[in-house]
Amino acid sequence: MIKCIIFDCDGTLVDSEFLCNLALEIKLKDYGVKAYATELVDRFRGVKLTAILKAMETEHHIVLAENFEASYRSLVNELFEARLKACEGVHDMLDELVDYPKCVASSGPLNKINKALSITDLSDYFNDNIYSAHEVKSWKPDPGLFLHAAKAMGFTPDECLVVEDSEVGITAAKSAGMKAILYDPHKIHDPELSQDVIYHMNELKQVIKSF
Repeated sequence: MIKCIIFDCDGTLVDSEFLCNLALEIKLKDYGVKAYATELVDRFRGVKLTAILKAMETEHHIVLAENFEASYRSLVNELFEARLKACEGVHDMLDELVDYPKCVASSGPLNKINKALSITDLSDYFNDNIYSAHEVKSWKPDPGLFLHAAKAMGFTPDECLVVEDSEVGITAAKSAGMKAILYDPHKIHDPELSQDVIYHMNELKQVIKSF
């Protein structure tokens, strides 16, 4: 029986993946690198930023400035303020699941998660139940972040359900001993990645009932 729902943030609750990678595309142009946001989204969905930057340095034989990450995150903030929206159907879905304890567990920094939730009017659904890989020092596909979230919420792993849009997130959930639902609105993932898949948030409640 599901007693707690753990949500990823980027690409699951908020439609931020393209904006984050657009910022990266723009910033990499300063180094003569042509990297397109749409391709970066598909390749690095859910991956730790430092791993992405290291891959860019290696592939393009560049050395990013010490302030690159700070400059990048500043641009992400600007793009969020101007264009960030919740994923389609998220508000209605959360209203339907009001009786379930729920939290957010994301690879992003805490201030980024809170900003994204605030801009999209999602903060009140989660109160202070926000957990960041940067604070736990554990990044997906390692299960540490989800295990920390479950413990903080007062539930055992087998009582938790993770909703994720990335392969690394689904892998982390399975490694944590939790049930997982893949949110795949653009149908980009291998169907074998997760036994349970939804393509719109209005499907989530019904799938939860099946567990």
